[in-house]
Amino acid sequence: MTRRNDDVSGGGDRRSGGDGDGRTVAIVGAGAAGTSVFAQLVAALPRAGGAPVGSVLVVDPSPPGWGLAFGDDDPLLMCNSAVNVNSLLPDRPDDFADHLRARGWTGAPDTCVPRAAMAAYCADRWSSARDTAARAGVTVRHLPVRAASIRIAGGPPRLRLDDGSELVADDVVLATGVHRPRVPRGFAAFTGHPRYLDSPYPSARLRAALGAEGRRVLVLGSRQSAVDAALLLCRDGHRTTLTSPSGSLPAVRLSLHAPPRDFPPLERMARLDPDDPLLERRLTRCVVEAVRLLGDRPLRAQTSSAADPVRRLAEETALAEAGVCLWPGVAVAVIEALTAFADGLPADRTRALMRRFDWFVGRYLTALTVVNARRLLAHCATGALRVAPAYPESAVFADGVWRVSAPGSGTPETYDHVVNATGFHPPEVTWRADGTELLLRPGDTGDTVLDRLEADLRVRRAPGAPPERVWLAGTGTHVRIPFANHLRTMTRQARWVAGQVASGG
Repeated sequence: MTRRNDDVSGGGDRRSGGDGDGRTVAIVGAGAAGTSVFAQLVAALPRAGGAPVGSVLVVDPSPPGWGLAFGDDDPLLMCNSAVNVNSLLPDRPDDFADHLRARGWTGAPDTCVPRAAMAAYCADRWSSARDTAARAGVTVRHLPVRAASIRIAGGPPRLRLDDGSELVADDVVLATGVHRPRVPRGFAAFTGHPRYLDSPYPSARLRAALGAEGRRVLVLGSRQSAVDAALLLCRDGHRTTLTSPSGSLPAVRLSLHAPPRDFPPLERMARLDPDDPLLERRLTRCVVEAVRLLGDRPLRAQTSSAADPVRRLAEETALAEAGVCLWPGVAVAVIEALTAFADGLPADRTRALMRRFDWFVGRYLTALTVVNARRLLAHCATGALRVAPAYPESAVFADGVWRVSAPGSGTPETYDHVVNATGFHPPEVTWRADGTELLLRPGDTGDTVLDRLEADLRVRRAPGAPPERVWLAGTGTHVRIPFANHLRTMTRQARWVAGQVASGG
């Protein structure tokens, strides 16, 4: 699939924002969330009141649609969610499937496709919305740079870009994804090391860094990013070891698909008391009762209790292929019920809730597709892949190799490369200490992290302060809700924000 960089220059000075009459809207981020905001904004303009929008500026160093989440064209990298939950348009849930079918796809809506197909879909919908906007007299430009900050000081927002230029906009939507890799325990001193990769993405960088086949690679992590890394490395002929503090792999399912029915037990979650000391038990009971609505097979008979992670993977793959795993049918509904339950809780309460359910999120809500599980098992069978029994207690690089020791292991194991696949920090927005500038990165000492959003998703300097003309959509709303990267949540937020911006609200 070919990436397109639709940098449409309608003339005008970047520093002054838009090119024509009307308001200027800046959307920071052109991945799935930003594209959904843009497409729904353009669709909302004809019926919007208030001052008209004259121009839309989309700020992202990557071509529209080809962000970190989906913008890797390696065919091994699959979407973890099904086609029928990946529409950018919440009012048209079959839009992604329609896009694929128009290009010859014949798969089922509850199956997964390569991530590049999702990126191509985002790019196509971005281009279609741009053309619709042009016919309505709205100028659209994609600026292939990164936004660094937004100055808010007694006038319209001013975006400072990483090329040193500025632009002025009447309204700004922050729809950025993740960019900062987490630093795993014990490896902070090696983040700039040439034999340490901070992320397996993009896959082309991973291939270039490792070079010829036959490298011994330690992958830090055992969840989705680590699985991606293992699949890429083993395919390219490298001997790979996965390691994580939990030592466990995700569960296995056919796909993360749209709920097949309503689940009244999950609807009860909204009425639970967040301060109830038995909250975890009550939430778990809601999930178990929802699973029972899909069949009589006990939940314990739908998963493996094997202690060895590879054996557990094999047993759960067999269960998924046999069609006896019912729990994946409630996964999307659970995500959305927990999101509704936690919406509006203070950020520290939401984080505490997610910590209590990390075991459930890590193994079940972000489970593997059966396709990837089979691939992992094949690599384990050949000896190309193994799962370490313990996480390293020490690591040094000397004489051209990594020497990594696990608790009680005795002789260190040696590796040629270490790949960090522990995931990414959620995007962070920070107020400068003087309150005049919003940094789109972690701040310095004295700066204040934005850790609260109201229901309107607009930025405020402090609780109770009037809202600024800056909205958040997508992963950045994690300060208000869990699972902010769930696409159906993103697109619903995008619809709300687009409507507010279109109407000048």
